[in-house]
Amino acid sequence: MSIIVKTDGIFIGQGHPLALVSGPCVIEDYETTFEIASFLKELTQKLDIPFIFKASYDKANRTSITSFRGPGIEDGLNILAQIKTELGVVLLSDVHSINEVNTAAQILDIIQIPAFLCRQTDFVLEVAKTGKPVNIKKGQFLAPWDMRNVVEKITSTGNKQILITERGTMFGYNNLVVDFRGIKIMQATGYPVIFDATHSVQMPGGAGTRSGGQREFAPILARAAVAAGADGIFMEVHKDPDRALCDGPNSLTLDTLEELLKQLKAIKKALGTS
Repeated sequence: MSIIVKTDGIFIGQGHPLALVSGPCVIEDYETTFEIASFLKELTQKLDIPFIFKASYDKANRTSITSFRGPGIEDGLNILAQIKTELGVVLLSDVHSINEVNTAAQILDIIQIPAFLCRQTDFVLEVAKTGKPVNIKKGQFLAPWDMRNVVEKITSTGNKQILITERGTMFGYNNLVVDFRGIKIMQATGYPVIFDATHSVQMPGGAGTRSGGQREFAPILARAAVAAGADGIFMEVHKDPDRALCDGPNSLTLDTLEELLKQLKAIKKALGTS
């Protein structure tokens, strides 16, 4: 049986349109975050694409102690709440510790479990117990079939609103590769699979004190993922990625999105799965 994840009028899963999860890696300030969210909302409405806005209030897993982490949970959630009120977007953000979960659940529509924390049992259970839809990223160190165990942790709480996100697998040092068989393997759990096109071209720690990336390959992987049957695409974007304070090298520019999204919709339509 295939589960359909639903939140605020958005349905993700078999038989439904390709969903987009997108936004800047991290909240830099209100103005930048609002501008990106507003652009994405307008574009996805124009193209009739279900849209979930993503931005992190704290990046607790950066390469260096000097890396920009964001405004923190209080200020960050306030910014996200304001954007949600003003634009009417569905919100997704990641939490990094148990003591953040209940506070974040008051604002977020979907709670994301970072890839590095996907095996932390107590943490996963705490997120699941909120009853909110959970987007759990597959760890770079896990095989796709290992995610069945993670899913079972979440469903043990009675929560069956689960998205699984593929974001590549470690291949040597500072490099990721994507095995597109994983999409079908993880969909066999019965839950929708999102493909993270931009983190899949990230080069963790590849720039010494920060992560590198190859954003030019993200559109190629996104198209391949939709052709492989992904239920949604995750893409981090920025109005000026070269000046972004976090994950700029793997973030896409706003002006490239419309054509890419049209291509992804066309691939999805050709498959006849929505």
